[in-house]
Amino acid sequence: MTVIKTNEAGEPLVKIEHPAAGVARIVLNRAEKRNAQNFAMLYQLDAAFTECARDEEVAVIILAADGPDFSSGHDLKQRDVQPTDFDVLGNWADFTAPGAEGRYAVEKEVYLDLTERWRNVPKPTIAQVQGRCISGGLMLVMACDLVIASDNAAFCDNTIDLGVCGTEFFNHPYDFGIRKAKELLFTAGWISAQEAAATGFINRVVPLAELETATLGMASVIAAKPRFALKMAKEAINAAHDAMGRPQAMSTIFALHQLCHSHNMQVYGLPISTIEIKKP
Repeated sequence: MTVIKTNEAGEPLVKIEHPAAGVARIVLNRAEKRNAQNFAMLYQLDAAFTECARDEEVAVIILAADGPDFSSGHDLKQRDVQPTDFDVLGNWADFTAPGAEGRYAVEKEVYLDLTERWRNVPKPTIAQVQGRCISGGLMLVMACDLVIASDNAAFCDNTIDLGVCGTEFFNHPYDFGIRKAKELLFTAGWISAQEAAATGFINRVVPLAELETATLGMASVIAAKPRFALKMAKEAINAAHDAMGRPQAMSTIFALHQLCHSHNMQVYGLPISTIEIKKP
């Protein structure tokens, strides 16, 4: 077993920058792998969110990524790594239990519960997205409060091609609307930044050369607001979102996601049926 905790340059998989007063920028730092998310990256990302949330000098958090693409999703080449190789955050445990029990526990910890933690960070978060954002990459964006994307950004949930019904953190109907979410999943096709903005998934689309400046500009405007009021506004909107049934829907899709994995194991001997990533 090899736990990959650094990129090819020997740097952490996630880094924190402080580009302006009151603003922290968390950067996915695995560009050579298109920021594919192994467990080490996800736990480093959680540590970064926690550090920024507890930093009294930080009012707004940007989530960005190095390289041409924001994220290619989960690292499907990761093998034999368990949450217990890191500082486990939840209490579900039994990660090595046989059958569906172990897989359920692992994915609940590293995908569902971690992403939910980031969604509820009590400070405004902004996703800064360029290039391709695929499946597990969508989860990171969905956890953020606001999204600014470059004009070359494109989004895809290809989990149907993998024999699974959606990502573990399933916010698609709320972020894209019911019919667009169905199109996204049923076709496993691509949605451009411009089309995603029309659905309300993205707040602003800007030229790639202006992405960092535009995101930092919005973050700085927000960072100048009263911080307690910002926290309460986020709490209020998230509560309204949850009152729409989001937690129940999230629980249902996660169970269905696990059923798909179990079906694939019985039919194909693998938790997914094929591995196919489509390019825009």
